[in-house]
Amino acid sequence: MTTTASALKTYGPLQFPDRAGLALWQFTRAQRLGLIPGPDVAGDRWSAMVFNDAVARIDTILKAVGTIPDVGATRAEEYLADRFSITVHSGTAAELARRGHLPVRGEFRDRPLYCGLALETFRDRRKVERASDTGRLHMRDAAAEVLRVRVSDFDHLVRAGLLTHSEIVEGRHHTQVRLYRQADLDRLARSRRIDWPAVHATPRGHRSPLASLPTKSAGR
Repeated sequence: MTTTASALKTYGPLQFPDRAGLALWQFTRAQRLGLIPGPDVAGDRWSAMVFNDAVARIDTILKAVGTIPDVGATRAEEYLADRFSITVHSGTAAELARRGHLPVRGEFRDRPLYCGLALETFRDRRKVERASDTGRLHMRDAAAEVLRVRVSDFDHLVRAGLLTHSEIVEGRHHTQVRLYRQADLDRLARSRRIDWPAVHATPRGHRSPLASLPTKSAGR
């Protein structure tokens, strides 16, 4: 890519990328990678010298910053599903981030943005599959099915603080929907604090053994 150097004396944070032929996200990432220095002129502006130097290296900069901007969880998971031709469940991006494989690079509307460069260079299919299995998110009814308990039993587990939601999303009519992580459900299913055979054997309409669990106090 060839970009002609401009004759301005200084460049602002929008002028610089625009005249250099960079998208704003490319410009921001290039700064984060140290390919373009921070402002060197008062008022958070860049000198013509810095601008012209960047323009002279523009092909190298474009190659280094990659082609994918930082994206939200849905787009990150869609990209991974397409790239590896596998099913990638909701919650996978957050799980990869939790495991240190997918850095968070900011947020949009209180939702994390995941590093597009890390996505583009990701090579380990097995890590994605494991993250999809353990990070998968379930709504309350589906989570209760995973544990093979009644929804009322599930509510007792939440009330007692033995299980907490991983995320909250907006549902229909602006309601808040709590989502529960597969790994947390699996961990609880292995817990010896619960007499699972007794819970599973309790007939419908009968008092659940979980009803006697103490309610977790707000301060605990």
